[in-house]
Amino acid sequence: MFPTLNEQMDIIRSGVHELLPESELAQKIERSLKTQKPLHIKLGCDPSRPDLHLGHAVVLSKMRQFQDLGHTAILLIGDFTGMIGDPTGRSKTRPALTLEETRQNGQSYIEQATHVLSKERLRLVYNSEWLSPMSFNDVVALTAKFTVAQMLERDDFSKRYKAGEPISIHEFLYPLAQGYDSVALEADVELGGTDQKFNLLVGRELQRAYGKEPQCILTMPILEGTDGIEKMSKSLGNYIGLTDSPREMFGKTMSIPDNLIARYFRYGAFAEESDIKTMESGLESGSLHPRNAKVQTAMRIVARYHGEDAAKASFDEFERMFVKKDLPDEIESITLELEAAVVTVVDILALSNLAPSKGEAKRLIQGGGVSIDGERIADIAATVDLTEERTFKVGKRKFLKIRKA
Repeated sequence: MFPTLNEQMDIIRSGVHELLPESELAQKIERSLKTQKPLHIKLGCDPSRPDLHLGHAVVLSKMRQFQDLGHTAILLIGDFTGMIGDPTGRSKTRPALTLEETRQNGQSYIEQATHVLSKERLRLVYNSEWLSPMSFNDVVALTAKFTVAQMLERDDFSKRYKAGEPISIHEFLYPLAQGYDSVALEADVELGGTDQKFNLLVGRELQRAYGKEPQCILTMPILEGTDGIEKMSKSLGNYIGLTDSPREMFGKTMSIPDNLIARYFRYGAFAEESDIKTMESGLESGSLHPRNAKVQTAMRIVARYHGEDAAKASFDEFERMFVKKDLPDEIESITLELEAAVVTVVDILALSNLAPSKGEAKRLIQGGGVSIDGERIADIAATVDLTEERTFKVGKRKFLKIRKA
């Protein structure tokens, strides 16, 4: 049922930032092999961010590896802790959500996470199941197992305390509540990004305090966004969404800076180690052109979420659009209710949502990012006659056919 200890450890170590303590994980796997019982692998999910992207998939893909090794993945939706708000990386108190909001977001999280996780060997749990019934006595007993000094070891708490910025007591409860999840679930391993290390260690300490076997913790790197600067985030617009179309997924991957190609190949496409080394070597020696490396990476990422046929079709369309300068196969058509047939391009971009505002529309035109029927628009005062359908292109990947209703 299970691969050997060495086979499992080689797969688990791959791409990991930290694995603590590795010797304890080896012991857990050895026991699992003897008893033929799977380990419990926990991943806590923040329901305040229901839209998943490639950055989230870094940890989800590692969890999938544990599933493929025969272990049980426990996807924990933090509907109760979501009402507290995770203060990790925050410079101020984070707004709390209602239980209804956390449940709605949690359902969206599950639907998207199963694009990566197998539905077999998967448990879905909500931490309100055991946190909601806790009495005040239970909460006091929980808080007694951790000190304020230990809490202030956390970098963001420490910085805010030294800066004289307020820290609400309920924020201290977040890592304790998340840590108690590991107690309730008897987790063997907990996964998270590097920014979650403190919370994962709290879970390990609380398990020990409650007489449970401490979990091992495994942290994965945080993937930079397509801008190559900030971490991937939908709010920053530098993300590749798990539910993006094959065309969007391929195009966004082709837009990443050259220095990120190997990282996206490793953490976005989860390529085999031998293939990663071959790519890194080729890029370093110059025998592999960055563009070709991006194509490899983009095709693997699209195939991972949409299949091989979609990856091939995305590549073919990308070649037509950006190499041969052709139009995509399918372009959405809309009609606009307009008083006159001749309208400024700025107004049309804003009305059609090709630009979020007239100011942004002007910026796009001035930057050379707008064309109509293949002709670039340079004048922000330019007008267009929409009696007949016209094809608008904004940026590299936005196309829309527009005419007057």
